[in-house]
Amino acid sequence: MAGRVFFFLQHATYEPAFQAASMGITAAAMGDEVYFVFAFDALRQLVSGGFGLPHGEREREEFARAEALGVPPPARMLEEARALGAKLIACDTTVRICGFAPEALERTLDEVMGLASLWRLTQGARTLTL
Repeated sequence: MAGRVFFFLQHATYEPAFQAASMGITAAAMGDEVYFVFAFDALRQLVSGGFGLPHGEREREEFARAEALGVPPPARMLEEARALGAKLIACDTTVRICGFAPEALERTLDEVMGLASLWRLTQGARTLTL
């Protein structure tokens, strides 16, 4: 039963990025309509290319174990989910609070939208906050 799934991301270190990216790519591969909504640190890290990089010794060890197991890093899983139709989006106000111009994120995000539009899009969807 395909549906719509939203992953709300505020943090982008290895653990939350892995959770969101791995569940998102799985949902997209299973036919769900997937949206990753980026805010604050997650948005800044996505823009800077640091999404999913480990922070601290524990995450560096987890990252290394995942790499040894052949598990792709979160940023690559996010790209693959996007290739399967997942959308990367952000709220216009949050983008501006983070110091970005929405038009400057056209390649990074699929869409920057107003909060009312985002709210309507989540109706009837499963949502996960990470």
